[in-house]
Amino acid sequence: MTSTIAEDGVVQAVTLLSASPCVITQVKNQETDGYMAIQVGFEETKKIGKSQAGHFKASKVQPKVVREFRIAEIDENTKVGESISADVFNVGDVVAVTGTSKGKGWAGTIKRHNFHRQRATHGGKGNTRKPGSIGSMYPQHIFKGKKMAGQMGDEQVTVKNLKIALVDMDLGVIGVTGAVPGPRKGIVLVREAK
Repeated sequence: MTSTIAEDGVVQAVTLLSASPCVITQVKNQETDGYMAIQVGFEETKKIGKSQAGHFKASKVQPKVVREFRIAEIDENTKVGESISADVFNVGDVVAVTGTSKGKGWAGTIKRHNFHRQRATHGGKGNTRKPGSIGSMYPQHIFKGKKMAGQMGDEQVTVKNLKIALVDMDLGVIGVTGAVPGPRKGIVLVREAK
């Protein structure tokens, strides 16, 4: 993350994302697949299975990461093997960014669900950070979805309504206002906001 200063003097936090060119590996249509989408791959890998190698043969690439985007209509210029670069975005576009959040491990109820702690004195009995009672006498079981301690983070998160602050084709970088889920070098998906 960094910050930029606008012409009117406003400072805004910006996350810089590496936007290497993506290659279209498959175009799906209503007749053959039942829905319209394009499959995009990026980065290169040496190890690839035979079935994947056959699938990517038409696009002449061996991508490391493959993602699929549903689209309303397919343009005639959209063909397998064509490259999509960062210039599809313009400064001021509103986007949604999807990524895998940082894993926090096994977390208690205070950290995971913002519970209050119990009192430490006057008969607290050392149960300061424990959740307390979790059920009642009837119906003699704990309801599904009860907020309890457990695995926190490492799940898919989408941050909506972020704006594109800069697009640098020379460096292959997109700047997005605000924070983006995931660690450094994590893979994120930037798409147009609905």
